[in-house]
Amino acid sequence: MNMHITQDLVEQKYRLYHARINSALTRCFDIEKPDTLYAPARYILDGKGKRIRPFLTLLASEAVCGSSENAINVALAVEILHNFTLIHDDIMDQADLRHGRPTVHKQWNVNTAILTGDMMIAYAYDLALKAESSRHRELIHILNHANITICEGQALDMELENKQDATISDYLDMIAKKTGRLISAALEAGGVAGNGTDEQLRNLVIFGENIGKAFQIQDDYLDIMAADGKSGKIAGGDTINGKKTCLLLRSLELTSGKDHDLLQSVFTNKGISPDKVSEVKSVYERCGVLEETAELINRTTEEALCAIDSLPYAEGREYLKGFANMLMKRDF
Repeated sequence: MNMHITQDLVEQKYRLYHARINSALTRCFDIEKPDTLYAPARYILDGKGKRIRPFLTLLASEAVCGSSENAINVALAVEILHNFTLIHDDIMDQADLRHGRPTVHKQWNVNTAILTGDMMIAYAYDLALKAESSRHRELIHILNHANITICEGQALDMELENKQDATISDYLDMIAKKTGRLISAALEAGGVAGNGTDEQLRNLVIFGENIGKAFQIQDDYLDIMAADGKSGKIAGGDTINGKKTCLLLRSLELTSGKDHDLLQSVFTNKGISPDKVSEVKSVYERCGVLEETAELINRTTEEALCAIDSLPYAEGREYLKGFANMLMKRDF
């Protein structure tokens, strides 16, 4: 059975489930004492989170069993685990703001932020164990594996900052672990909550891995294309800050001479002046990396969509596809 899910329908469902998830999250951490432990958890969950991962968890359950009723605690567990990573990432990045508000370690202090993050991991596991499921062992394994993999990704990201001979392969491995795994885990856990088969879970993981990869590469692509009005960012912000992006690393493999030297200087100097961004973009155009990257984004997205064609419940499956297209800013 094929269904036509319009973007309006996807956005409507997303808003509905976003409110459902937020309502459930307000009941988490309602313990009053010690306030220095639970208030920071409530604070970060009260931010402007997009709730992408728990939404995917609920849709995955609907795609394998037609319902998300038994997946809500699993979805909350995924979102709380995600927010724990944000608290600790902000400490490591020495970030002052998140979503326009002071980060947890700035609003309180570093020790408080670390402790709250640690507590949130255990709280997430406890929520997963409260799910209406006979497959709690699988759920805990998925969350544990995701947590370990995210830590590996963060370590690789820190290594990449100082690695002078970093490659595109290094970068893709890092984003697969740091960003992609929690997305695929959100879907896999939703599939388990919906009592999906091994094959269905594998397909959900493939979908998540590819969407995570495509989304991050697209983020890199839109950064340099911001001057064309395709992003709300400052044009070339990643380049100005010396971030090793997909485009920069691939272009270093494709260029030589002065073009290569210019790109290498972004590495060496850990950034570049804003007035040089247009020169970097010109190098990207000449070596063909912009076209190559656009093709990679589309190919990876198509591989994601094809992976879930066999999921049994059309409505959940098509909403997953529609949401992926919405994330990738693609036409339906």
